Amino acid sequence: MIKVGIIGSTGYAGQEIVRLLMGHKDAEIVWYGSRSYIDKKYYEVFGNMFQIVDDKCLDDNMEELAEKADVIFTATPQGLCASLVNENILNKVKIIDLSADFRIKDVKVYEQWYGIEHKSPQFIEEAVYGLCEINREDIKKARLIANPGCYTTCSILSFYPLVKEGLIDPNSIIIDAKSGTSGAGRGAKVNNLFCEVNENIKAYGVLTHRHTPEIEEQLGYAGNTEVKIIFTPHLVPMNRGILVTGYANLKKSVSYEEVRAAYDKYYEKEKFVRVLDKNVCPETRWVEGSNYVDVNFKLDERTNRIVVMGALDNIVKGAAGQAVQNMNLMFGLPESEGLELAPMFP
Repeated sequence: MIKVGIIGSTGYAGQEIVRLLMGHKDAEIVWYGSRSYIDKKYYEVFGNMFQIVDDKCLDDNMEELAEKADVIFTATPQGLCASLVNENILNKVKIIDLSADFRIKDVKVYEQWYGIEHKSPQFIEEAVYGLCEINREDIKKARLIANPGCYTTCSILSFYPLVKEGLIDPNSIIIDAKSGTSGAGRGAKVNNLFCEVNENIKAYGVLTHRHTPEIEEQLGYAGNTEVKIIFTPHLVPMNRGILVTGYANLKKSVSYEEVRAAYDKYYEKEKFVRVLDKNVCPETRWVEGSNYVDVNFKLDERTNRIVVMGALDNIVKGAAGQAVQNMNLMFGLPESEGLELAPMFP
């Protein structure tokens, strides 16, 4: 059994890791970390875990945890994992970090967009960006994984075949994205109160959202070129889900069959990326509660542009599910173990 520790187990992503691992036949949680609920029983925080998890919440002592676990998930705010990790810990345990601390390779870019000093830049180069469908072989050998963000997972997977095959001008990419309120985390914030969110939709982080450089960097690797995009997120009144609608200029006239072939080249054998049938648009309700991401596209011959669409559950494939998928790869397990979840509806 893989012994698992979770720092930040009482956030939305942390709790989702717990839920997923309850159905994982090769993993056992040995540490439910939470600064806010130390010594409180886990089921007292999340009533859905009554008679399922009887353990008490512990602190975030990574040094002690490294002696007890084979892998640590850090589902914490930016900066915490970087402040805790060190060489001694990494020599004992694998770490899958769900924050942005190790996603961006240029520490100056990280500090500029996140507004904090990076506490362990010496590990940035080593960290593997944990987008399984693209970096699978590197993930298998890693001891430190930078688990991608939710908007970025959906955006990158939606555009990756087009950039990789040189079908679009990557610097023409415009991404309009929508997220449910769980994407903002579990902390109490006025802007996330029911009366603030219900019956409303709004753009936020316009031209400043922190996932922008992450998307640019990863699509830049795909196209072997510097990429600059426009990314605008929106908050919508639902619990879960990311919907991306993106636009880009085509480099040449292409047929539906040519573009579909590009998507099939990269995703036909992927368990968790579903390229939908022609003219079917992705919807968040068809991926909710699952590790799937649905993608599709439409060609606009009139403007020589392409419209790209993607949908995923921000807490599963956008966070916890992808983290478990990474763990499976790191320990040589079937990639879908613990993740064989059909989407929930209604």
